[in-house]
Amino acid sequence: MTVPEPAPWPPTVIRVRYAETDAMGVVHHATYPVWFEVARTDLMHHLGLPYREVEARGYYLMLSGLNVEYRRAARYDDELRIVARLGSVRSRTMTFTYEVLRGDELLATGETRHIATDQTYRPARLPDDVLSLLQAPGRARLPGT
Repeated sequence: MTVPEPAPWPPTVIRVRYAETDAMGVVHHATYPVWFEVARTDLMHHLGLPYREVEARGYYLMLSGLNVEYRRAARYDDELRIVARLGSVRSRTMTFTYEVLRGDELLATGETRHIATDQTYRPARLPDDVLSLLQAPGRARLPGT
């Protein structure tokens, strides 16, 4: 299987902890979405738009969908790279994609879909500067960042 081209930012590197495995030493399936969140958070920091900043501006990026495709087992003490990428970005919604790799071996892929809401949890359009940053990663920065 061909591994997609690398993202223009560093992947998230983790080492599988014992608590993330089952009795057979295999990573439990519920761990992958947690790793996706870690990689997504790292990506947002890299873009200059940490979640803390999004929330301080009065928005939440609520999870509206999650998919994980498991290909190979990750095991205790494996060093893994989680690559997060921005997929589609619209005024109120966005999609992130993920790859979990051990070396060059693709272990899992996934996707999360998010909807922007205001602090009363109603769908809300993201500000233009935030949309610009998300639609052209690496080229824009929020004022003051």
